[in-house]
Amino acid sequence: MTLETSIEYVKGIGPEKAKLIKNVLGISTVEDFLNFYPIRYLDKNKVYKISQLQESNLEIQLKGKITQIQEIQTGKTKRLTAKFNDESGTMDLVWFQYSKWMKEQLPINKEIYIFGKINVFNKQFSMPHPEIEIEENKENDNRLKPIYPSSEKLTKRGLNQKFFQTILRNICKEIPSLIQENLPDYLIKSFKFLSRQHTYLNIHFPQNLEYFERANNRLKFEESFFFQLGYVLKKLHQKSQSFGNPFPIVGDYFTGFYENHLPFELTNAQKRVLKEIRLDMKKPVQMNRLLQGDVGSGKTMVALLTMLIAMDNGFQSCMMAPTEILAQQHYNGIKDLLRETNINVRLLTGSTKASERKIIHAELESGELSILVGTHAVLEDKVKFKNLGLAIIDEQHRFGVAQRAKLWAKNKIPPHILVMTATPIPRTLAMSFYSDLDVSVIDEMPVGRKPIITAHRREKDRVFVYNFCRDEIKKGRQVYFVYPLIEESETLDYKNLMEGLDQVMNSFSEYNVTMLHGRMKPDEKDAAMNYFASGKAEIMVATTVIEVGVNVPNASVMVIESSERFGLSQLHQLRGRVGRGAEQSYCILMTSDKLSTESRTRIKTMTETNDGFKISEVDMQLRGPGDILGTQQSGVVDFKRLDLVNDSAIIKSTKKTVEKILEADPLLSRAENQGIKNYYVRYYKGKNKWSKIS
Repeated sequence: MTLETSIEYVKGIGPEKAKLIKNVLGISTVEDFLNFYPIRYLDKNKVYKISQLQESNLEIQLKGKITQIQEIQTGKTKRLTAKFNDESGTMDLVWFQYSKWMKEQLPINKEIYIFGKINVFNKQFSMPHPEIEIEENKENDNRLKPIYPSSEKLTKRGLNQKFFQTILRNICKEIPSLIQENLPDYLIKSFKFLSRQHTYLNIHFPQNLEYFERANNRLKFEESFFFQLGYVLKKLHQKSQSFGNPFPIVGDYFTGFYENHLPFELTNAQKRVLKEIRLDMKKPVQMNRLLQGDVGSGKTMVALLTMLIAMDNGFQSCMMAPTEILAQQHYNGIKDLLRETNINVRLLTGSTKASERKIIHAELESGELSILVGTHAVLEDKVKFKNLGLAIIDEQHRFGVAQRAKLWAKNKIPPHILVMTATPIPRTLAMSFYSDLDVSVIDEMPVGRKPIITAHRREKDRVFVYNFCRDEIKKGRQVYFVYPLIEESETLDYKNLMEGLDQVMNSFSEYNVTMLHGRMKPDEKDAAMNYFASGKAEIMVATTVIEVGVNVPNASVMVIESSERFGLSQLHQLRGRVGRGAEQSYCILMTSDKLSTESRTRIKTMTETNDGFKISEVDMQLRGPGDILGTQQSGVVDFKRLDLVNDSAIIKSTKKTVEKILEADPLLSRAENQGIKNYYVRYYKGKNKWSKIS
């Protein structure tokens, strides 16, 4: 038997069962079976008495006798019940699905062990569908008994827990010849790991709880270790292969702006991030850095200062955003910051006029245009740069890999890359999935920003909420009302938006109200946005189109309607549209009276913290890592034992371990690291476009 042996050749399976197992569980080889881990374990060493039972819904074992069997019919359904006695009392055993054969085989008045989950109804205990073992046939195995993932389809065909336990027990006997060590002795000793062979034995048939924990920890470590290894090797490979233009000079553009035009003192976090970027761009290697920063933390300022370093070294910069509103926002912000300089900045989007495009194309090719801000329009073949040295991508997860590659190809030597995101990524995810990028975090808000006060209100509070908005408008502030617009229910949501607009206009008839939604044409959106930003309208009714890229410092209140329908990260992004000025700002989460447990958790999280990283951790617990990473990478999260939410300590530890090993032995060529290399090449090489390793 080898790891590649088809399961049909394993004793007790055969072609028919092998086909069924493959269809239902996706298991086709001996190795698949070894990696088919139990979902829980039964401790058959402890025997309870009926008098000791409590309402705990535990799976437990009892010893006694079946004394009586009865079939009960209720309407068209039948159930089988049996009286089970021990010296301390009586309880019922129940079967809702049973066969005539099973009924005839029940051992009456024989000493038996029963095993299963306890149910309680009217203070009476029962056990549905118990496992039964006659005492004389009971195995003398003190190990914890594994329970494997299964399905009704398998159980009906006789592939029950006993079947899987027997198959795995037979395979585990072959472990000494099947399982090779994949970690070096120095790691096994350092972490006090079980050997790999003992790990597999104790994940399937643990000697006790302590041995299960040790086996489980080793498997988690392995999953994280080899995953991290792939990414770190990719990063090393990129750095050895990806040449970049060195930017050694910090000159007049940067220092002139920094000393004369910087509108506020940079935070320490911004200074730290700039230093990291600066050190990257000095080298003749392409920078590949992810810049994480919460809403309003000052990423645009860092981006602008980075572009000024590119200019000091004679290179052009490009900043790409996923939507016209966000691109326009960046353009307005950068143009405003550079208004007292002679630096040329232009905006290129799908709605840029042909006459303007000609000027942009000409100025880019001549080198006269230093900074281009745009949307996907920047990727068009007609858009040619004289010497693109820096590409900044905002909200990278909204661009496909092929799209980004088009941008890199706009220069012979690829430009330095700075990827920005305002969606704080949980630290465990950043460590795991962006190990091939250098990560910078702006985890500090600019001085003078007041934390946004977030409150939860229900429909019964609407009059109070409207009066509060009125008071804020009287102080000279502006208000957003945001309505959900989800693709699946777009028609209904659009109707709700229009009804909401009518309600707001009727309730605030003395004020000007404007509206913004995704169905509007670009020039209509611009007109609505400008009307609000100029202060001519006191209220804006909008959909989530304002989630990113809307900056009206005078807006101090955001009312989010049906907020239970929004995800946490979306609520956090929306809230970031207020609190952009010096005044106290408020976010009011309106919900219906009935909330699901998950909705209640989301609303509670929003009212308790403004910290985007804490919010992202809760979001990951609720949604799972795949959803947070988005469709681009959702298929990546296929860990069997590792939990990205709860195992951050293991992820940190493996990351450090991998970096230390590769620092000393970048090609894993040392004898003691051959096990790592062989295992990596066999199982991980080529996955997720990871690096080549010979």
